[in-house]
Amino acid sequence: MKYAFAKRVRHLQSSAVRDILKVVGQGDVISFAGGLPDDELFPMKGIEDAFARVFATGKGSALQYAETEGYRPLREEIIKRMNEKKGIMNYSSDEVLVTTGSQQAIDLFSRIMLGPEDYVLTEDPTYLAALQVFHSYEANVLAVDSDDDGMFPDDLEQKMKQYKPKAVYVVPTFSNPAGRVWSLERRKALIQLAHKYNVVIFEDDPYGELQFLDNEQYTPLAALDDGTHVLYTSTFSKIAVPALRTGWVMGPYQIIRMMSQAKQANDLHTNSLSQQALYQLCTNFNLDGHIEQLISVYRSRMEVMVDCLQKADLPELSFVKPRGGMFLWVELSERLNTTILLNEAVRNGVAYVPGEPFYAGLAKKNTMRLNFTHATPERIEKGINLLVEVLSKKVEHQEHFFV
Repeated sequence: MKYAFAKRVRHLQSSAVRDILKVVGQGDVISFAGGLPDDELFPMKGIEDAFARVFATGKGSALQYAETEGYRPLREEIIKRMNEKKGIMNYSSDEVLVTTGSQQAIDLFSRIMLGPEDYVLTEDPTYLAALQVFHSYEANVLAVDSDDDGMFPDDLEQKMKQYKPKAVYVVPTFSNPAGRVWSLERRKALIQLAHKYNVVIFEDDPYGELQFLDNEQYTPLAALDDGTHVLYTSTFSKIAVPALRTGWVMGPYQIIRMMSQAKQANDLHTNSLSQQALYQLCTNFNLDGHIEQLISVYRSRMEVMVDCLQKADLPELSFVKPRGGMFLWVELSERLNTTILLNEAVRNGVAYVPGEPFYAGLAKKNTMRLNFTHATPERIEKGINLLVEVLSKKVEHQEHFFV
């Protein structure tokens, strides 16, 4: 039977990362592809105790329907944590919406704000799942010229003037995929231009607490704003566990209220049992100590990956050493196409994510994203050596893996 799908489904695409993970799961492959935290570091006892506390204190009511906006004690705890850790002071618990992962926050925002005639400005490269969401609502996505310090203010202003975008989507701290950290000057410039041209900023910050350098401070855009132009989203997936699928978004009340109404038509409310358990985890478990452990382990694994790449005898290989987060972004010789090369790499026992799907504009096909948080140091060293061997052969023999 030929099914009459809505016209907008032509914009739906399968996730490049998910497709790669399916292939990787079929054999003994060292994967640097997924953005996965380490299973061995999950706070198992803390999670068990948190759920036990929920059932001990909540009884049957813990299993009942709940507010769309989220479990209020958890929202209040999020506000407290954002005040103390991030300096975000302009929002109350009524301006927080708990979501099913921060990905849902991007979707709900797009649902209430974007249509076929609307524009979103992004960095290039940027988070590929956000690009998928924006395209699914038939929005036009434009890349702003950027470097490792963030968007160029002149190009940003020119595009704001010309296209009158509904939003600017950014990941200014340990970005996915490039691991960028915006300078304070560029952050302030974005805020100023957003106010000047009345544009909403959607700040995605899933990795901000995984900071490797103690002597640096990265101020969120939401902490620089007056509470009128920035939506800030984050998640417990990277600092607790992904399976609870709990994130949040905070911002101007009118936008949060409209997103809450859209959520009612989507899933009514995020898993309330998980929300209650996360509240118990935040208040009866040393979450900050757990995050410090994550940082220590992930930083050491990043150092191993960086060291292996620095030792690699590959022409034109370049990368910026991550200051936090979960990813390392690599650029190779312009003759290499990492999308075409991926199958060869997987056959040789190693996987990565090609850089091409992360671009809103003209893609650099000689790029790749490497995750360093899920593999042990031994497997990182082995996997990078395998990857370098594959790349070296293609460069040496000038085979057909070219742009």
